[in-house]
Amino acid sequence: MFKTIKEVLRTGNATVKYPFAPLERPKDARGKPEHDAVKCMACSACAVACPPNAIQTPLDFEANTKLWSINYGRCVFCGRCEEVCPTNAIILSPEFELAVMSKADLEEICVYSLQACVECGSYFAPTKQVDYVARILSQNLNDEEAEHALESVRLCPQCKQKADVLRFKEQSKKAGEWL
Repeated sequence: MFKTIKEVLRTGNATVKYPFAPLERPKDARGKPEHDAVKCMACSACAVACPPNAIQTPLDFEANTKLWSINYGRCVFCGRCEEVCPTNAIILSPEFELAVMSKADLEEICVYSLQACVECGSYFAPTKQVDYVARILSQNLNDEEAEHALESVRLCPQCKQKADVLRFKEQSKKAGEWL
């Protein structure tokens, strides 16, 4: 027995004191995805990239909203959502302890309003996403292109298609006059 005690004292503890003491995690350990609703534009890139479909982004046309939800019970902490997010609205935190008393506590939900088409009034995309695209376009295009792009950003796909056909006809007419 003394031989065993002597060996244990020589080698030290083989186990960690977790959960009674904090667990030391590696520097790049992946934990719970933290969603910042202010930065998020509800583009659904994270939902498309999520392998276990833990992130869902259904549209509710009756309420003119888009829901963004994550179920941490399905999440495998792969980090794909963080990689594809264009606005860095999702960041993997070091938190990994997700024990809850109810399954409903494992779900986080955010609601985003949809943009109405300026031509026909139908709802087609999250307002924050439309504003983000307008900001990017105004920074990267010259004045004439930016003006046309900013007009078309707030149009639904059907109205945008009609506007593009009319613009093409006008440009063709002008080009024909010059010839």
